[in-house]
Amino acid sequence: MNIASTTPHPFKEKNKAFSVVLFIELWERFGYYGMQSILVLFLINKMHFNDENANLLIGAFAAMTYAAPVLGGWIGDTIMGNRRAMLYGSIILACGYLLLAKATNDTAIIYLTMAIISTGNGLFKPNAATLVRRIYEQNDSQLDIAFTLYYMAVNIGSTISMLLCPILKDYYGWSAAFILCFIGLILGILNYFITHKRLNLYLPPKDQILLPIFIQISIFLGIIFFILSITFLLQSSMMITICMWSATIFILILWIIMYYKIDPIYRYGLKIMYILTLEGMLYFIFYQQMSTSLTLFAQRNINPAFYLGKYHLFNWSAGQFQALNPIAIIILSPFLAKLYVYFNKKAYDFSIATKFLVGFSFIVLAFGIWWFACLKAQAPHLSSWVMIYGYFFLSLGELLTSGLGLAVIARYVPTSINGFMTGSYFMTSGISLFIGSKIANLAAPKDITTATDHTTLLLYQNLFFNLFLMAILVFILLLVMHPFIHKWDLHYKNNKT
Repeated sequence: MNIASTTPHPFKEKNKAFSVVLFIELWERFGYYGMQSILVLFLINKMHFNDENANLLIGAFAAMTYAAPVLGGWIGDTIMGNRRAMLYGSIILACGYLLLAKATNDTAIIYLTMAIISTGNGLFKPNAATLVRRIYEQNDSQLDIAFTLYYMAVNIGSTISMLLCPILKDYYGWSAAFILCFIGLILGILNYFITHKRLNLYLPPKDQILLPIFIQISIFLGIIFFILSITFLLQSSMMITICMWSATIFILILWIIMYYKIDPIYRYGLKIMYILTLEGMLYFIFYQQMSTSLTLFAQRNINPAFYLGKYHLFNWSAGQFQALNPIAIIILSPFLAKLYVYFNKKAYDFSIATKFLVGFSFIVLAFGIWWFACLKAQAPHLSSWVMIYGYFFLSLGELLTSGLGLAVIARYVPTSINGFMTGSYFMTSGISLFIGSKIANLAAPKDITTATDHTTLLLYQNLFFNLFLMAILVFILLLVMHPFIHKWDLHYKNNKT
Protein backbone atom coordinates (compact mmCIF):
# COMPACT_ATOMS: atom_id res chain seq x y z
CA MET A 1 0.00 0.00 0.00
CA ASN A 2 1.25 3.50 -0.81
CA ILE A 3 1.13 5.22 2.58
CA ALA A 4 1.35 8.64 0.98
CA SER A 5 -1.95 8.18 -0.85
CA THR A 6 -4.01 7.18 2.23
CA THR A 7 -2.64 9.17 5.14
CA PRO A 8 -2.94 12.95 5.37
CA HIS A 9 0.29 14.67 6.35
CA PRO A 10 0.65 17.99 8.15
CA PHE A 11 1.75 20.91 6.04
CA LYS A 12 4.99 21.07 8.08
CA GLU A 13 5.91 17.53 7.03
CA LYS A 14 5.24 18.38 3.38
CA ASN A 15 7.53 21.39 3.63
CA LYS A 16 10.33 19.28 5.11
CA ALA A 17 10.05 16.78 2.25
CA PHE A 18 9.85 19.64 -0.25
CA SER A 19 13.07 21.14 1.16
CA VAL A 20 15.03 17.97 0.24
CA VAL A 21 14.10 18.26 -3.43
CA LEU A 22 14.41 22.03 -3.35
CA PHE A 23 17.98 22.04 -2.04
CA ILE A 24 19.39 19.51 -4.50
CA GLU A 25 17.52 21.26 -7.34
CA LEU A 26 19.02 24.58 -6.22
CA TRP A 27 22.58 23.21 -6.47
CA GLU A 28 21.84 21.41 -9.73
CA ARG A 29 20.71 24.71 -11.24
CA PHE A 30 23.79 26.37 -9.71
CA GLY A 31 25.99 24.05 -11.77
CA TYR A 32 23.98 24.12 -14.97
CA TYR A 33 23.47 27.87 -15.25
CA GLY A 34 26.99 28.68 -14.13
CA MET A 35 28.19 26.62 -17.07
CA GLN A 36 25.59 28.17 -19.40
CA SER A 37 26.59 31.73 -18.50
CA ILE A 38 30.00 31.30 -20.15
CA LEU A 39 29.43 28.45 -22.61
CA VAL A 40 28.93 30.47 -25.80
CA LEU A 41 31.88 32.71 -24.86
CA PHE A 42 33.99 29.62 -24.13
CA LEU A 43 33.23 28.10 -27.53
CA ILE A 44 33.96 31.33 -29.43
CA ASN A 45 36.77 32.92 -27.43
CA LYS A 46 38.61 29.81 -26.20
CA MET A 47 37.79 27.03 -28.66
CA HIS A 48 37.60 29.38 -31.70
CA PHE A 49 34.16 28.37 -32.98
CA ASN A 50 32.46 30.95 -35.21
CA ASP A 51 29.08 32.38 -34.10
CA GLU A 52 27.01 30.08 -36.29
CA ASN A 53 28.68 26.84 -35.18
CA ALA A 54 28.73 27.88 -31.52
CA ASN A 55 25.02 28.76 -31.56
CA LEU A 56 24.10 25.51 -33.31
CA LEU A 57 26.16 23.41 -30.89
CA ILE A 58 24.54 25.14 -27.92
CA GLY A 59 21.14 24.61 -29.53
CA ALA A 60 21.83 20.92 -30.13
CA PHE A 61 23.13 20.53 -26.58
CA ALA A 62 20.06 22.28 -25.17
CA ALA A 63 17.78 20.13 -27.32
CA MET A 64 19.39 16.93 -26.05
CA THR A 65 19.38 18.23 -22.47
CA TYR A 66 15.64 18.88 -22.65
CA ALA A 67 14.81 15.82 -24.75
CA ALA A 68 16.53 13.33 -22.45
CA PRO A 69 13.89 13.78 -19.69
CA VAL A 70 11.35 11.95 -21.88
CA LEU A 71 13.28 8.74 -21.29
CA GLY A 72 14.43 9.79 -17.82
CA GLY A 73 10.89 10.42 -16.65
CA TRP A 74 9.74 7.02 -17.91
CA ILE A 75 12.70 5.28 -16.23
CA GLY A 76 11.91 7.04 -12.96
CA ASP A 77 8.21 6.15 -13.14
CA THR A 78 8.57 2.50 -14.12
CA ILE A 79 12.04 1.16 -13.26
CA MET A 80 14.22 3.12 -10.84
CA GLY A 81 11.76 5.22 -8.88
CA ASN A 82 11.75 9.01 -8.99
CA ARG A 83 14.03 9.61 -6.01
CA ARG A 84 16.72 7.19 -7.17
CA ALA A 85 16.65 8.57 -10.72
CA MET A 86 17.03 12.11 -9.37
CA LEU A 87 20.09 11.07 -7.35
CA TYR A 88 21.75 9.19 -10.22
CA GLY A 89 21.18 12.17 -12.48
CA SER A 90 22.86 14.57 -10.05
CA ILE A 91 25.94 12.33 -9.77
CA ILE A 92 26.26 12.10 -13.57
CA LEU A 93 25.93 15.89 -13.84
CA ALA A 94 28.73 16.40 -11.31
CA CYS A 95 30.98 14.14 -13.38
CA GLY A 96 30.12 16.16 -16.50
CA TYR A 97 31.12 19.48 -14.97
CA LEU A 98 34.38 18.04 -13.66
CA LEU A 99 35.24 16.69 -17.11
CA LEU A 100 34.34 20.02 -18.72
CA ALA A 101 37.05 21.64 -16.60
CA LYS A 102 39.51 19.28 -18.31
CA ALA A 103 38.14 19.94 -21.81
CA THR A 104 39.54 23.45 -22.22
CA ASN A 105 42.29 22.27 -24.57
CA ASP A 106 40.53 19.46 -26.41
CA THR A 107 37.55 20.07 -28.70
CA ALA A 108 36.70 16.35 -28.91
CA ILE A 109 36.10 16.13 -25.15
CA ILE A 110 33.56 18.97 -25.34
CA TYR A 111 31.06 16.80 -27.21
CA LEU A 112 31.45 13.94 -24.72
CA THR A 113 31.08 16.32 -21.79
CA MET A 114 27.90 17.84 -23.18
CA ALA A 115 26.51 14.34 -23.73
CA ILE A 116 27.19 13.44 -20.08
CA ILE A 117 25.50 16.61 -18.84
CA SER A 118 22.49 16.00 -21.11
CA THR A 119 22.13 12.43 -19.81
CA GLY A 120 22.38 13.51 -16.17
CA ASN A 121 19.77 16.21 -16.70
CA GLY A 122 17.49 13.65 -18.36
CA LEU A 123 17.38 11.59 -15.18
CA PHE A 124 17.35 14.49 -12.75
CA LYS A 125 14.90 17.06 -14.08
CA PRO A 126 11.58 15.20 -14.60
CA ASN A 127 11.95 13.09 -11.47
CA ALA A 128 12.66 16.05 -9.19
CA ALA A 129 9.50 17.73 -10.53
CA THR A 130 7.48 14.52 -10.06
CA LEU A 131 8.55 14.35 -6.40
CA VAL A 132 7.25 17.89 -5.85
CA ARG A 133 3.97 16.84 -7.42
CA ARG A 134 3.73 13.80 -5.11
CA ILE A 135 4.31 15.93 -2.03
CA TYR A 136 1.54 18.44 -2.82
CA GLU A 137 -0.84 16.06 -4.57
CA GLN A 138 -4.58 16.84 -4.57
CA ASN A 139 -4.13 20.53 -3.77
CA ASP A 140 -4.23 22.56 -6.98
CA SER A 141 -3.81 26.02 -5.44
CA GLN A 142 -0.91 24.80 -3.29
CA LEU A 143 0.72 23.26 -6.37
CA ASP A 144 0.77 26.62 -8.18
CA ILE A 145 2.30 28.28 -5.14
CA ALA A 146 4.80 25.45 -4.58
CA PHE A 147 6.02 25.49 -8.18
CA THR A 148 6.27 29.28 -8.19
CA LEU A 149 8.34 29.28 -4.98
CA TYR A 150 10.30 26.29 -6.31
CA TYR A 151 11.05 28.32 -9.42
CA MET A 152 12.14 31.26 -7.27
CA ALA A 153 14.36 29.26 -4.91
CA VAL A 154 16.27 27.39 -7.60
CA ASN A 155 17.00 30.72 -9.26
CA ILE A 156 18.97 31.72 -6.17
CA GLY A 157 21.50 29.05 -7.10
CA SER A 158 21.63 30.09 -10.74
CA THR A 159 22.01 33.78 -9.81
CA ILE A 160 25.04 33.13 -7.63
CA SER A 161 26.74 30.89 -10.19
CA MET A 162 26.01 33.24 -13.10
CA LEU A 163 27.65 36.07 -11.18
CA LEU A 164 30.61 34.00 -9.96
CA CYS A 165 31.52 31.87 -13.00
CA PRO A 166 32.25 34.78 -15.39
CA ILE A 167 34.41 36.42 -12.69
CA LEU A 168 36.34 33.20 -12.06
CA LYS A 169 36.78 32.84 -15.81
CA ASP A 170 38.14 36.39 -16.10
CA TYR A 171 40.60 36.11 -13.21
CA TYR A 172 41.48 32.40 -12.91
CA GLY A 173 40.60 30.82 -16.25
CA TRP A 174 37.88 28.65 -17.73
CA SER A 175 38.70 25.53 -15.69
CA ALA A 176 38.17 27.33 -12.37
CA ALA A 177 34.68 28.39 -13.44
CA PHE A 178 33.66 24.86 -14.44
CA ILE A 179 35.10 23.36 -11.24
CA LEU A 180 32.83 25.69 -9.26
CA CYS A 181 29.84 24.08 -11.04
CA PHE A 182 31.12 20.65 -9.96
CA ILE A 183 31.49 21.77 -6.33
CA GLY A 184 27.89 22.98 -6.31
CA LEU A 185 26.58 19.55 -7.31
CA ILE A 186 28.69 17.84 -4.65
CA LEU A 187 27.18 20.07 -1.96
CA GLY A 188 23.69 19.23 -3.19
CA ILE A 189 24.39 15.49 -3.19
CA LEU A 190 25.87 15.59 0.33
CA ASN A 191 22.80 17.41 1.66
CA TYR A 192 20.56 14.82 -0.01
CA PHE A 193 22.25 11.94 1.81
CA ILE A 194 21.78 13.78 5.12
CA THR A 195 18.07 14.60 4.66
CA HIS A 196 16.63 12.09 2.14
CA LYS A 197 14.55 10.16 4.72
CA ARG A 198 12.11 13.08 4.83
CA LEU A 199 10.84 11.94 1.44
CA ASN A 200 9.92 8.40 2.51
CA LEU A 201 6.28 9.18 3.32
CA TYR A 202 5.65 10.40 -0.23
CA LEU A 203 7.28 7.62 -2.24
CA PRO A 204 5.73 4.59 -3.97
CA PRO A 205 7.02 1.13 -2.91
CA LYS A 206 9.40 0.71 -5.87
CA ASP A 207 11.32 3.78 -4.75
CA GLN A 208 12.12 2.22 -1.39
CA ILE A 209 13.44 -1.20 -2.42
CA LEU A 210 16.88 -2.29 -3.65
CA LEU A 211 16.96 -2.89 -7.40
CA PRO A 212 18.00 -6.37 -8.60
CA ILE A 213 21.62 -6.51 -9.77
CA PHE A 214 20.72 -7.27 -13.40
CA ILE A 215 18.51 -4.15 -13.53
CA GLN A 216 21.33 -2.05 -12.08
CA ILE A 217 23.75 -3.37 -14.70
CA SER A 218 21.21 -2.75 -17.47
CA ILE A 219 20.72 0.84 -16.29
CA PHE A 220 24.49 1.42 -16.21
CA LEU A 221 24.96 0.05 -19.74
CA GLY A 222 21.97 2.04 -20.96
CA ILE A 223 23.47 5.26 -19.56
CA ILE A 224 26.80 4.56 -21.32
CA PHE A 225 25.02 3.86 -24.61
CA PHE A 226 22.94 7.03 -24.30
CA ILE A 227 26.02 9.16 -23.63
CA LEU A 228 27.87 7.76 -26.65
CA SER A 229 24.81 8.26 -28.87
CA ILE A 230 24.43 11.91 -27.87
CA THR A 231 28.18 12.47 -28.35
CA PHE A 232 27.78 11.32 -31.93
CA LEU A 233 24.64 13.39 -32.54
CA LEU A 234 26.09 16.63 -31.19
CA GLN A 235 28.70 16.61 -33.93
CA SER A 236 26.08 16.83 -36.68
CA SER A 237 23.42 19.56 -36.75
CA MET A 238 21.72 17.68 -39.61
CA MET A 239 21.37 14.55 -37.49
CA ILE A 240 20.05 16.62 -34.58
CA THR A 241 17.47 18.20 -36.89
CA ILE A 242 16.34 14.77 -38.13
CA CYS A 243 16.12 13.49 -34.55
CA MET A 244 14.13 16.53 -33.44
CA TRP A 245 11.57 16.09 -36.21
CA SER A 246 11.37 12.36 -35.56
CA ALA A 247 10.91 12.93 -31.84
CA THR A 248 8.23 15.54 -32.48
CA ILE A 249 6.23 13.13 -34.63
CA PHE A 250 6.73 10.34 -32.09
CA ILE A 251 5.55 12.51 -29.18
CA LEU A 252 2.48 13.68 -31.12
CA ILE A 253 1.54 10.09 -31.94
CA LEU A 254 1.92 9.06 -28.30
CA TRP A 255 -0.15 12.04 -27.18
CA ILE A 256 -2.96 10.98 -29.53
CA ILE A 257 -2.79 7.37 -28.35
CA MET A 258 -2.82 8.40 -24.69
CA TYR A 259 -5.73 10.75 -25.26
CA TYR A 260 -7.93 7.90 -26.52
CA LYS A 261 -6.66 5.30 -24.03
CA ILE A 262 -6.93 7.47 -20.91
CA ASP A 263 -10.02 7.51 -18.70
CA PRO A 264 -12.48 9.97 -20.34
CA ILE A 265 -12.59 12.13 -17.18
CA TYR A 266 -9.00 13.20 -17.91
CA ARG A 267 -9.44 14.05 -21.61
CA TYR A 268 -10.39 17.69 -21.17
CA GLY A 269 -7.36 18.06 -18.91
CA LEU A 270 -5.09 16.51 -21.52
CA LYS A 271 -6.42 18.93 -24.14
CA ILE A 272 -5.45 21.84 -21.93
CA MET A 273 -2.06 20.32 -21.18
CA TYR A 274 -1.35 19.75 -24.88
CA ILE A 275 -2.30 23.29 -25.90
CA LEU A 276 -0.44 25.03 -23.09
CA THR A 277 2.61 22.81 -23.58
CA LEU A 278 2.77 23.79 -27.25
CA GLU A 279 2.34 27.44 -26.32
CA GLY A 280 5.00 27.13 -23.64
CA MET A 281 7.20 25.48 -26.25
CA LEU A 282 7.13 28.70 -28.25
CA TYR A 283 8.41 30.62 -25.22
CA PHE A 284 11.68 28.67 -25.27
CA ILE A 285 12.54 30.11 -28.68
CA PHE A 286 12.80 33.47 -26.91
CA TYR A 287 14.43 31.99 -23.83
CA GLN A 288 17.29 30.50 -25.88
CA GLN A 289 18.39 33.98 -26.88
CA MET A 290 19.78 34.49 -23.36
CA SER A 291 22.58 31.96 -23.77
CA THR A 292 23.24 32.81 -27.43
CA SER A 293 22.39 36.13 -29.10
CA LEU A 294 21.79 38.21 -25.95
CA THR A 295 25.12 37.17 -24.41
CA LEU A 296 27.00 37.97 -27.61
CA PHE A 297 25.02 41.22 -27.91
CA ALA A 298 26.18 42.08 -24.38
CA GLN A 299 29.79 41.35 -25.30
CA ARG A 300 29.79 43.34 -28.55
CA ASN A 301 27.25 46.15 -28.21
CA ILE A 302 26.60 46.79 -24.52
CA ASN A 303 28.70 49.07 -22.36
CA PRO A 304 29.72 46.82 -19.41
CA ALA A 305 29.74 49.78 -17.00
CA PHE A 306 26.67 50.46 -14.87
CA TYR A 307 26.04 54.13 -14.16
CA LEU A 308 23.50 55.83 -11.92
CA GLY A 309 23.34 59.28 -13.43
CA LYS A 310 26.99 60.30 -13.70
CA TYR A 311 28.15 57.92 -10.95
CA HIS A 312 29.90 54.73 -11.98
CA LEU A 313 28.65 51.75 -9.95
CA PHE A 314 30.42 48.65 -11.31
CA ASN A 315 31.26 46.70 -14.47
CA TRP A 316 29.86 43.37 -15.54
CA SER A 317 31.39 40.65 -17.68
CA ALA A 318 29.25 39.69 -20.70
CA GLY A 319 28.23 36.35 -19.19
CA GLN A 320 27.00 38.00 -16.00
CA PHE A 321 24.13 39.72 -17.80
CA GLN A 322 22.35 36.35 -17.89
CA ALA A 323 22.08 36.62 -14.09
CA LEU A 324 19.53 39.40 -14.61
CA ASN A 325 17.03 36.66 -15.43
CA PRO A 326 17.17 34.74 -12.12
CA ILE A 327 17.55 37.99 -10.16
CA ALA A 328 14.28 39.26 -11.62
CA ILE A 329 12.61 35.90 -10.91
CA ILE A 330 13.73 35.97 -7.27
CA ILE A 331 12.32 39.48 -6.84
CA LEU A 332 9.06 38.85 -8.69
CA SER A 333 8.15 35.32 -7.50
CA PRO A 334 6.99 36.24 -3.96
CA PHE A 335 4.76 38.99 -5.35
CA LEU A 336 3.21 36.58 -7.86
CA ALA A 337 2.69 33.93 -5.18
CA LYS A 338 0.87 36.46 -2.99
CA LEU A 339 -1.14 37.60 -6.00
CA TYR A 340 -2.25 34.02 -6.68
CA VAL A 341 -3.36 33.65 -3.04
CA TYR A 342 -5.29 36.91 -3.23
CA PHE A 343 -7.04 35.89 -6.46
CA ASN A 344 -7.92 32.49 -4.97
CA LYS A 345 -9.50 34.14 -1.93
CA LYS A 346 -11.46 36.58 -4.11
CA ALA A 347 -12.40 33.81 -6.57
CA TYR A 348 -11.06 35.89 -9.48
CA ASP A 349 -10.49 34.12 -12.78
CA PHE A 350 -6.70 34.08 -13.09
CA SER A 351 -6.38 30.63 -14.57
CA ILE A 352 -3.15 29.14 -15.92
CA ALA A 353 -4.32 29.95 -19.46
CA THR A 354 -4.76 33.61 -18.43
CA LYS A 355 -1.28 33.61 -16.89
CA PHE A 356 0.19 32.33 -20.16
CA LEU A 357 -1.62 35.08 -22.08
CA VAL A 358 -0.39 37.85 -19.79
CA GLY A 359 3.09 36.31 -19.81
CA PHE A 360 3.44 36.60 -23.56
CA SER A 361 2.46 40.26 -23.46
CA PHE A 362 5.60 40.82 -21.35
CA ILE A 363 7.74 38.89 -23.83
CA VAL A 364 6.47 41.24 -26.54
CA LEU A 365 7.61 44.16 -24.38
CA ALA A 366 11.05 42.67 -23.75
CA PHE A 367 12.04 42.24 -27.38
CA GLY A 368 10.30 45.48 -28.29
CA ILE A 369 12.63 47.26 -25.84
CA TRP A 370 15.77 45.66 -27.28
CA TRP A 371 14.72 46.32 -30.87
CA PHE A 372 13.77 49.95 -30.20
CA ALA A 373 17.01 50.58 -28.25
CA CYS A 374 19.07 49.31 -31.21
CA LEU A 375 16.97 51.32 -33.66
CA LYS A 376 17.43 54.60 -31.75
CA ALA A 377 21.05 54.04 -30.68
CA GLN A 378 23.34 57.03 -31.18
CA ALA A 379 26.47 54.92 -30.65
CA PRO A 380 27.34 51.23 -31.25
CA HIS A 381 27.52 50.52 -27.50
CA LEU A 382 24.22 50.81 -25.62
CA SER A 383 23.69 51.48 -21.92
CA SER A 384 23.75 48.40 -19.69
CA TRP A 385 20.35 49.50 -18.34
CA VAL A 386 18.81 48.39 -21.64
CA MET A 387 19.59 44.81 -20.61
CA ILE A 388 17.97 45.30 -17.21
CA TYR A 389 14.72 46.61 -18.71
CA GLY A 390 14.50 43.83 -21.29
CA TYR A 391 15.41 41.03 -18.88
CA PHE A 392 12.86 42.28 -16.35
CA PHE A 393 9.95 41.81 -18.75
CA LEU A 394 11.35 38.61 -20.28
CA SER A 395 11.70 37.12 -16.79
CA LEU A 396 8.20 38.17 -15.79
CA GLY A 397 6.95 36.47 -18.96
CA GLU A 398 8.92 33.37 -18.01
CA LEU A 399 7.28 33.14 -14.58
CA LEU A 400 3.84 33.28 -16.17
CA THR A 401 4.59 30.74 -18.93
CA SER A 402 7.55 28.41 -18.46
CA GLY A 403 7.42 28.84 -14.68
CA LEU A 404 3.96 27.23 -14.64
CA GLY A 405 4.57 24.60 -17.32
CA LEU A 406 5.17 21.87 -14.73
CA ALA A 407 2.13 23.01 -12.76
CA VAL A 408 0.00 22.44 -15.88
CA ILE A 409 1.14 18.82 -15.99
CA ALA A 410 0.74 18.35 -12.24
CA ARG A 411 -2.82 19.69 -12.38
CA TYR A 412 -4.21 18.07 -15.52
CA VAL A 413 -2.27 14.79 -15.97
CA PRO A 414 -2.98 11.59 -13.98
CA THR A 415 -0.16 10.38 -11.72
CA SER A 416 0.38 7.18 -13.72
CA ILE A 417 1.76 9.08 -16.73
CA ASN A 418 3.11 12.16 -14.94
CA GLY A 419 6.79 11.28 -15.46
CA PHE A 420 6.37 10.68 -19.16
CA MET A 421 4.34 13.84 -19.69
CA THR A 422 6.92 15.85 -17.75
CA GLY A 423 9.53 14.40 -20.07
CA SER A 424 7.37 15.32 -23.07
CA TYR A 425 7.21 18.89 -21.80
CA PHE A 426 11.01 19.06 -21.70
CA MET A 427 11.23 17.41 -25.13
CA THR A 428 9.07 20.09 -26.73
CA SER A 429 11.13 22.70 -24.91
CA GLY A 430 14.32 21.17 -26.32
CA ILE A 431 12.98 21.37 -29.85
CA SER A 432 12.23 25.05 -29.31
CA LEU A 433 15.69 25.71 -27.91
CA PHE A 434 17.26 24.25 -31.05
CA ILE A 435 14.97 26.41 -33.20
CA GLY A 436 15.88 29.38 -31.02
CA SER A 437 19.59 28.83 -31.71
CA LYS A 438 18.92 28.72 -35.43
CA ILE A 439 17.01 31.99 -35.16
CA ALA A 440 19.90 33.48 -33.13
CA ASN A 441 22.10 32.91 -36.19
CA LEU A 442 20.21 35.72 -37.94
CA ALA A 443 22.63 37.94 -36.00
CA ALA A 444 25.74 35.84 -36.72
CA PRO A 445 28.37 37.87 -38.63
CA LYS A 446 29.74 36.13 -41.72
CA ASP A 447 33.25 37.02 -40.54
CA ILE A 448 33.60 38.32 -36.99
CA THR A 449 37.20 39.39 -37.65
CA THR A 450 36.02 42.03 -40.14
CA ALA A 451 32.64 42.91 -38.57
CA THR A 452 32.48 46.32 -36.92
CA ASP A 453 30.46 47.31 -33.84
CA HIS A 454 28.01 49.12 -36.15
CA THR A 455 27.62 45.95 -38.25
CA THR A 456 26.78 43.74 -35.28
CA LEU A 457 24.36 46.37 -33.89
CA LEU A 458 22.37 46.26 -37.13
CA LEU A 459 22.36 42.45 -37.07
CA TYR A 460 20.96 42.38 -33.51
CA GLN A 461 18.42 45.07 -34.36
CA ASN A 462 17.08 42.88 -37.17
CA LEU A 463 17.00 39.80 -34.93
CA PHE A 464 15.15 41.54 -32.11
CA PHE A 465 12.60 42.98 -34.53
CA ASN A 466 11.81 39.52 -35.91
CA LEU A 467 11.45 38.13 -32.37
CA PHE A 468 9.22 41.08 -31.43
CA LEU A 469 6.86 40.27 -34.32
CA MET A 470 6.91 36.57 -33.49
CA ALA A 471 5.94 37.28 -29.87
CA ILE A 472 2.99 39.38 -31.07
CA LEU A 473 1.76 36.49 -33.24
CA VAL A 474 1.98 34.03 -30.32
CA PHE A 475 0.06 36.46 -28.10
CA ILE A 476 -2.72 36.66 -30.70
CA LEU A 477 -2.83 32.84 -30.90
CA LEU A 478 -3.19 32.62 -27.11
CA LEU A 479 -5.93 35.21 -27.17
CA VAL A 480 -7.92 33.19 -29.73
CA MET A 481 -7.50 29.91 -27.79
CA HIS A 482 -8.27 31.37 -24.36
CA PRO A 483 -12.09 30.90 -24.35
CA PHE A 484 -11.75 27.28 -25.53
CA ILE A 485 -9.28 26.45 -22.74
CA HIS A 486 -11.57 28.08 -20.16
CA LYS A 487 -14.47 25.90 -21.35
CA TRP A 488 -12.37 22.72 -21.25
CA ASP A 489 -11.21 23.56 -17.72
CA LEU A 490 -14.82 23.78 -16.51
CA HIS A 491 -15.63 20.41 -18.12
CA TYR A 492 -12.53 18.87 -16.56
CA LYS A 493 -13.40 20.07 -13.06
CA ASN A 494 -17.01 18.92 -13.40
CA ASN A 495 -15.95 15.47 -14.61
CA LYS A 496 -13.50 15.01 -11.72
CA THR A 497 -16.13 15.91 -9.15
